[in-house]
Amino acid sequence: MAWNTAATKQKILDAALAEFAEHGPTGTTIDRIAAAAGVNKERIYNYFGNKRVLFRQVLAVESERIAGSVVFDPTHDDPVGDYAGRIFDYHAAHPELIRLILWEGLTVPGEVPDEANRAAYYGAKVDSFAKAQRDGVLRDDLGPGTLLFSIIAIAAWWHASPHIARMMTGVGADDTGTRRAAVVTAARRLAAA
Repeated sequence: MAWNTAATKQKILDAALAEFAEHGPTGTTIDRIAAAAGVNKERIYNYFGNKRVLFRQVLAVESERIAGSVVFDPTHDDPVGDYAGRIFDYHAAHPELIRLILWEGLTVPGEVPDEANRAAYYGAKVDSFAKAQRDGVLRDDLGPGTLLFSIIAIAAWWHASPHIARMMTGVGADDTGTRRAAVVTAARRLAAA
C-alpha cells in the first residue's frame, strides 16, 4: 500500500493545531502531536524538522486560511459591519487561531513566523482600507492600518478574553448574537465616514 504523504502531513498539521492552541509551543510535545495524528513521531521530524518549524507552519497555514476567508468588501451595503461580523464569526468557528496568536506573542518574542507572507496578507488589507478611505467609504482621520487593527481587535478580543468580556458586559460566551451585534455596531461607529 502506498503511503499518502499529503494526507499524513495534514493529519500532523491538524493535530499540531489543536496541541499548540491548547498548550502553546513550549508546552506542546512532539509525542502528543504524533499520538493525536496517529503517526510515528519520526514522520513529524521528517516532514517538518522540529517543533519550532512545525509551529511556524501551523501559524502560516492558519494565517493564510483567514486571509482567504475574510476579505473586506468596500462595495457591500455595510462594508465595515459586514467585515467585523465575519471576523467575529471566523474566530467563533476557529478559536484556535486567536490562541495561536496569543501564544506566539507570549513565547516567540521578537520573532514572527512567516513574517513576510503574513505582512503581505495584512498589507493587502491595509491597502483595501486605504482605498476605501480615499473613496469616502471609511473615515480618513485614522491611518488605514490603525483602523484595520482596531476593527480586528474589536472583533477578535471577545474570543481572546471571553471571561473578561462576560465580567464587563454581563454577556456570556453562549450569547454570540449579542456579542456579534456589539462588534458590528462598534466597528461601524469607529469607521463611519
